[in-house]
Amino acid sequence: MTPEIKLGKIQLFIVQYLWSVGEATARDISDRVWAEHQLAHSTVQTLLRKLEAKGSVTHFERDRVFIYKALVRQDDVEESTTRDFLNRVFRGSAAGLVSHMLEHEKFTREELDQLRLLIDRHSEEAES
Repeated sequence: MTPEIKLGKIQLFIVQYLWSVGEATARDISDRVWAEHQLAHSTVQTLLRKLEAKGSVTHFERDRVFIYKALVRQDDVEESTTRDFLNRVFRGSAAGLVSHMLEHEKFTREELDQLRLLIDRHSEEAES
C-alpha cells in the first residue's frame, strides 16, 4: 500500500511543476507559482522547506543556486490523495464517488465508453 502523502494545494502545484520540468531553481518555481497563485517568493521558499521536511522534494546546489526536484512519485501522490479524498468525502465508497460524478459532471460519449470498458474489465477480474 502506498504511504500517505499529504500535500496542500500549492505544495501539490509545486510538485506537479517539478514533475513536468524535472528540476528547477527556487526562482523558477516562485515565478511559476506567482503566475498562477500570486504568492511571494518568500512564501514559496517556506513551502519548499516544508516540502523538504515532508520528504517530498530535495535540493542540491549548483553554482551557488538551489535546484529542487521532486522525491515523491506521481502515482504515489495520486493514489494517496485519491484515497484520502474518497475516505473524507465519500466515506470510502468508490461507488458513491462515481455516482456523484455521473450525476453532476458532464462526460463525453468517449469518456463514458472508457468508463464502461474499465468497469467491464474490473468486473471480469473480480469474478476470477
